[in-house]
Amino acid sequence: MRSIIFITAGNKKEARRIARALIKSKLAACVNIIAGVESFFRWQGKVDMAKEATLIIKSKKEKMPEIIKLVKSMHSYEVPEIISFPITAGFKPYLKWIDESC
Repeated sequence: MRSIIFITAGNKKEARRIARALIKSKLAACVNIIAGVESFFRWQGKVDMAKEATLIIKSKKEKMPEIIKLVKSMHSYEVPEIISFPITAGFKPYLKWIDESC
């Protein structure tokens, strides 16, 4: 099953490093980076805020264990956001391209 994976990174440089590694290792077909995201969250009992970059990754569900391992090894956060959503429909040639690229 194909999936969209969201990962937040501490900055655009870190996001680019992770994106390149995911593509190079064929764990992702495509990675979009959205810089300048403001995130509000609760961490260690306090409400906090950070400027981050968000990675939007097109991949496959079965790649998640490898994606998590790679991201954790490269990420600056103790507990990085790595969440996946199934792709339930889409343009068939694009979905086929995801399959072929991973």
